[in-house]
Amino acid sequence: MDSFIIEGPSTIEGEVRVSGSKNSSLPILFATVLTDEECIIEDVPDLSDIKTTYDLLSYCGKSCFFGFNRFEVRESKKIITEAPYDLVRKMRASVLIAGPMLSRFKHAKFSLPGGCAIGVRPIDIHLDGFKKLGAEVNLDSGYVILKAKKLKPAVINLRFQSVGATENLMMAASLIEGITIIKNAAKEPEISDLSSVLNKMGASVEGAGTELIRIKGVKKLSGFKHKVIPDRIEAGTFLILAAACAKKLAVKNAFAGHLGILIDKLKKSGAKIDISDESIMVSKAKKIKPVNIKTQVYPGYPTDLQAQWMAYMCLSSGRSIIEENIFENRFMHVGEFIRMGASISIKHNSAYVNGVNKLIGATVMASDLRAGAGLIIAAALANGSTKIRRIYHIDRGYEKIEQKLLSLGLKIKRVEE
Repeated sequence: MDSFIIEGPSTIEGEVRVSGSKNSSLPILFATVLTDEECIIEDVPDLSDIKTTYDLLSYCGKSCFFGFNRFEVRESKKIITEAPYDLVRKMRASVLIAGPMLSRFKHAKFSLPGGCAIGVRPIDIHLDGFKKLGAEVNLDSGYVILKAKKLKPAVINLRFQSVGATENLMMAASLIEGITIIKNAAKEPEISDLSSVLNKMGASVEGAGTELIRIKGVKKLSGFKHKVIPDRIEAGTFLILAAACAKKLAVKNAFAGHLGILIDKLKKSGAKIDISDESIMVSKAKKIKPVNIKTQVYPGYPTDLQAQWMAYMCLSSGRSIIEENIFENRFMHVGEFIRMGASISIKHNSAYVNGVNKLIGATVMASDLRAGAGLIIAAALANGSTKIRRIYHIDRGYEKIEQKLLSLGLKIKRVEE
């Protein structure tokens, strides 16, 4: 099991290119199940979650090639409409194969993904939507079995703005003739990116990025070629790191429009930010001012940047409050920050961060993907050596992270234990 060893405190500078979005790539890759024609997706990040998707698509009968951030999918044999536990357990997003499978083959069987470190994340919203489309839903020995003689368009009102459910239902509806409407839909940029792909395939998706999405499905969908959007969470992570310890960092291939609330918060904290067509330029704050955040669905402050913000606030000049409104267990990194000398207390869904003069390097553990990113920022700020264990979490969402950080001057190395 690999670990990172980081020597701090560090000052970084230079430029970094943000990779393609993991959270955009995954649903787009599963959308290839909707067609038997060739699909080409570019700027796909080289991550463990992408490799799991490769394995799942290959298991189901797709012929895949992935290299140099280009993912090609073809179909040369009969598709298996089942996603087994050994693959689904590695990545919760595997459930996104259900909508395309059900819509094209009228049958899908997939393992329940179970919980994860940051919360339960149930899939009942997905299943309720499939029922509205005419599917029969059964549970058997930890598997969900979806069947339908014929699917029908419907009006689906989501009880929560679930990104995964919105994506799953958009894909399913694209291959159901007629008009399906999704109300209270998620509004994330990744939803809009998926809608662009579905439109290229021949469906008609309107309203992506709003709470009401209208999908006009068709009988057959075609192949496509598409370049995924930049990863806004990776971009946000580098912006926070730069605000904490950069002389000047140019974050390239980042859409400032996807990061509006974070940029506002960084400016309030004292960081200097200049936005151009080519990059977002950030210089560290002379004095980190405490700034409160509340995580919310997009376009609110993203829960996936909460741990990184907490690490930044650990060295602020006062007290900040971080309110987590998306996941019930997303303060697991607090104990690790405290091991490094942070002063943080938790009450209900709020963390109270009292800024300290310095953090001290220690051996810590990444409990999930974004907690791991937060620990990298804390380690960059800390005096001495920090060892971050269980970095396989970080590898799920940050492409070549140590190479990028090394190029900026951060003293980081990967060690195998």
